[in-house]
Amino acid sequence: MTKPLTGILPIAPTPFHDDGGLDTDGMRRVIDCMIDQGVDAICILANYSEQFLLSDEERATLMRLSLEHTAGRVPVIVTVSHFSTGIVVARAKAAQAMGAAMVMMMPPYHGVGLVPAPQGIYEHFKAVNDAISIPIMVQDAPLSGVNLPVDLMARMARELENVSYFKIECPFAADKLAALIEAAGDRIKGPFDGEEAVTLLADLDAGATGTMTSALFPEKIRPIVMNYLAGDKAAALAHWQACLPLINHENRQCGLRATKTVFRHGGVIKSDHVRHPLKPLSERTTARLLQLARELDILALRWGK
Repeated sequence: MTKPLTGILPIAPTPFHDDGGLDTDGMRRVIDCMIDQGVDAICILANYSEQFLLSDEERATLMRLSLEHTAGRVPVIVTVSHFSTGIVVARAKAAQAMGAAMVMMMPPYHGVGLVPAPQGIYEHFKAVNDAISIPIMVQDAPLSGVNLPVDLMARMARELENVSYFKIECPFAADKLAALIEAAGDRIKGPFDGEEAVTLLADLDAGATGTMTSALFPEKIRPIVMNYLAGDKAAALAHWQACLPLINHENRQCGLRATKTVFRHGGVIKSDHVRHPLKPLSERTTARLLQLARELDILALRWGK
């Protein structure tokens, strides 16, 4: 990449057939739909991709398929998180070899009782930094149960050349983003938020330059970021207010299932199956999701029709 990524870098869902098998044709359609949504990059194999329900063989299949099918139309970010430093390094090297523009990784964790000390976390990221030459995005999310202090992340940004993007989606993310930017300055090339943009305005106020949402409706969320970065904060606020009911419903009621359900109703994929022990959305939650999506006339609801 010749310049830092900004804008919206959504997470691609992983489509399955009704029997739970991997839908590779559906994955190609997901990528095409996301590119038509006007995304700035695509992130694969993340938590919203159900990465924790994929086999190693399926991960390799999806990574190769996604990078080959995207074919340079937009950058692809490959999530490589794992507790084992050796496995993360191998995943990162494979991603770079296949053409990934960036890797994203959470700190090592395996339940609340298996979390390394800060120095161990630093060494985990350093091992990946030393093994590849593409940017690394640090994902700071409550899911891990790991506290990533600002001083640790700032140290990584200052000392590890490739650690330059940070996705902050913990409580009070705006304060943490602001503190991180103050501590590490221009070593932070990409301060991003997450959580489906539910705190996007506050995070932009704190210095975020982009967001990593789901693939539900990035064409509606991207203008929030771009208007804000262009100095039109009033337009950014108006766009965010219009999107907020759907953002909130996705974030609080649906989670990763929202995109798959809307993609199925819009003909992007044939099934919105989620692998057990995840459960499908209730009819009640789905009805409200589709109502809010139709009111915004989101692209995914008509892309495949």
